[in-house]
Amino acid sequence: MLTRRDVFQAIADPTRREIIELVSRQSLNLNGIAANFEVSRPAISQHIKILTECGLIVIKKQGRERYCEARLQPLSEVSEWAEQYRKRWAERFEALDQVVDELKRMRTIRRRKK
Repeated sequence: MLTRRDVFQAIADPTRREIIELVSRQSLNLNGIAANFEVSRPAISQHIKILTECGLIVIKKQGRERYCEARLQPLSEVSEWAEQYRKRWAERFEALDQVVDELKRMRTIRRRKK
């Protein structure tokens, strides 16, 4: 069975998110990445495979070593998806702020009448 890979699947796992963070700062070989985790190297290799299939990491060969480099452009898809919700929540919070301001104004008016 062929598994569909996308950027959302890649970032769904905390280990993969941490791997992305690590290689976004500098290129690392598989051992360098694995040294940051308490899981087996084969498990890290599987995470790297998924990240590569999703286009978030490219592997470049330098001599006998293979270095992982981050390609963060695919994360723009996540950003665009999340933006619609950020806008919606910003509108809701703005409406809530207006209600709270109106309640404060009404309370102030009531206090003055007493």
